[in-house]
Amino acid sequence: MTGGEGATETEFCGLADAVSHHVRDGDAIHVVMGHSRWSALVREVARQHWGRPSGFTLIMASLSSLGTALVRSGCLRKVVSVYSGDSFPVFTPNPVYQQGFRELEVEHWSFLTFIQRLRAAATGVPAVVTNSVRGSSMADNDAYAEVDTAFGRVRLVAPLVPDVAVLHAAVADRAGNLAVAPPVFEGFVGALAARRGVLATVERVVDDLRPWSGLVRIPAHRVLAVVEAPFGAHPGGVFPGPEGMALPVRGYAEDIPFWIDVRDASRRDDFDAWIREWVLEPADHDAYLAKLGRNRLDALVARATTPRSPATTPSDEPPSPTERAAVWLADLLVERIAATGADSVLAGAGLANLAAWDGVGRCRAAGSRIALIAELGLWGYDPAPGDPYPFSFANFPTSSMLLDTEQVLGSFVTSPTTRTVACVGAALVDRHGNINTTRTDDGTHLVGSGGANDIVTGADETLVVGTMSPRRFVADTDYITSPGDRVRAVVTDLGVLEKLGGELILAAVAPGPEPRQERIEHARARCGWALKTADHVRDLREVGPDDVEALRSFDPDGLFLGRRVRQAADHGKERP
Repeated sequence: MTGGEGATETEFCGLADAVSHHVRDGDAIHVVMGHSRWSALVREVARQHWGRPSGFTLIMASLSSLGTALVRSGCLRKVVSVYSGDSFPVFTPNPVYQQGFRELEVEHWSFLTFIQRLRAAATGVPAVVTNSVRGSSMADNDAYAEVDTAFGRVRLVAPLVPDVAVLHAAVADRAGNLAVAPPVFEGFVGALAARRGVLATVERVVDDLRPWSGLVRIPAHRVLAVVEAPFGAHPGGVFPGPEGMALPVRGYAEDIPFWIDVRDASRRDDFDAWIREWVLEPADHDAYLAKLGRNRLDALVARATTPRSPATTPSDEPPSPTERAAVWLADLLVERIAATGADSVLAGAGLANLAAWDGVGRCRAAGSRIALIAELGLWGYDPAPGDPYPFSFANFPTSSMLLDTEQVLGSFVTSPTTRTVACVGAALVDRHGNINTTRTDDGTHLVGSGGANDIVTGADETLVVGTMSPRRFVADTDYITSPGDRVRAVVTDLGVLEKLGGELILAAVAPGPEPRQERIEHARARCGWALKTADHVRDLREVGPDDVEALRSFDPDGLFLGRRVRQAADHGKERP
């Protein structure tokens, strides 16, 4: 099958045979992240290697909550990742990673450099040029270098070579060719880079994929094994493609309640019991699906084509401090779009993307053609009401282009011909605007860069949002995930900080009944350094219930807005 070890026919088999025949102790296993976040094959790797010191290197862009099962299994030696934390119901650090990463070798990258390293391996070159990572702590990684050349100073990343790649594709044909609809997140360079080849689960095997040849991503000679496994991406989902060019499968939505259940279980003392129930005990994929139940699976199919109906909080409920910060960020974004003539806005997940959606919506209502973009591979999308997640499948059909991460971050955000304003959140921000979302000064893991480093490094300017506290706003941070060079402002619940002479100062203060100076001193007391003030600190506008109506329409449960209307479990029940 592979060029490196002699071509053979693709094996069509079950999960157990695919893993036992093709995964070896000591392998570097790359779990390919398309819009489907998971594959039943990863569950099978954990099942077969539970409690074994198999010495695997896990190469996986976004580990999410389920990656904790591999950490708990004891089969890993090293992790190469971009984001290692929970994604539902909110983006948070996970205690299993925080404990496990103290014992494993862990290598952090940004989304774009992770993909570029795989591209170097796939194309057989010694390095690929990058515009990311510079000025961050990731520049200390051995696989990054800056070199003076005849063309100027060049930043390079070395190849990242998996032994096998694992993924879920929508469809395979009987030769082993694999088809996936966009958006495709990291793309398939990792599948082409893998020394021995690819293991794939698919929804369906068909006789002929030529009617969908434009969606065939991986040729059969690269595919070691195919497992026909309906719902094989669960709890991830499958998007069959835009209307008129969809692949011949039924799509299904992500099972958010399941993701939340994993997250909650990983925080309990009996997490291994949960893993035993859902990962180790189901004898095969049919047993796993039977445990999920037909009603649950049918509901996921129905939700793929019937997005959640928006349900807003009564408009007379006063705005929370977090909501006020989001409104002020949206105000500033509207100003900066006009001032820069921006073509696009890229927002990180959480509060930052809700504020960006609000600001972009206002600009569009005024006649702007500004495009919302997402690092997963979305360009020009309309966010779905009632769903606060930028990577929701409900946003795919509204996109004017469905792409991949390398195109969005590498071809547009960093392009000198595309002007982009970015909105991001931050776990820690220092006085220079440097952002840390990777690890605290005592070595405790947070979540990693995700696309933040690429966004902040590549965008024309960045606006940051966060609630102000001495724990989050620190004088200096030992680890820099995203350098602050292009951070223009930090919007908080207590005021707006802007750059002056390379340091953030208080330029605007939140309104309130107290005298302005008292409000200024309160903001300064909530900052982790001796916060300086502008010569004239302006008052931000009052925010009323009408101002947060758009935000609440996107996040009716208040997951990111500081007002939990329902508990996470209730949120999950509404989205079976």
